[in-house]
Amino acid sequence: MSIDQAEFRRIMGHFASGVTVVTVCREGTCHGITVSSFCSLSLEPPLVLICIDRRYSSHEKIQQAETFAINILAEDGEWLSRHFASREVDKFAKVGYHTGESGAPLLNDALATIECRLVDQYPGGDHTIFVGEVLAMAAQDEGRPLLYFRSGYHKLG
Repeated sequence: MSIDQAEFRRIMGHFASGVTVVTVCREGTCHGITVSSFCSLSLEPPLVLICIDRRYSSHEKIQQAETFAINILAEDGEWLSRHFASREVDKFAKVGYHTGESGAPLLNDALATIECRLVDQYPGGDHTIFVGEVLAMAAQDEGRPLLYFRSGYHKLG
């Protein structure tokens, strides 16, 4: 049975997800990419996973990094999602950020941040599944997440 890619994408669009920006610093340069394929994996040890398309330049940066960060976007973060999904060369030039304990860039406007040490990589079709052990994390006391559903951005309630 053959699955039509367009129909698969449409059906998968019925699953609402949060929106993140995965960031990494390699050789003194910061890199970031918008990612919705993110989830917790384990409580003991604390692990998360992200899935990155192998065609994107950020894939190689994450693959070679020792650490990376996941920045969970707040409901007003659609512009950040679009910005980090763009082909702009220096994505950090117009974005407020600071360096976390892991050395990865943390977005100032993120709803929450999770810093990770890369512990495993697995092939997943045209993506790689990266597993990170959580090293540090922080969250704003107020705020709501940005959601992605049926190929569009949404807010709770």
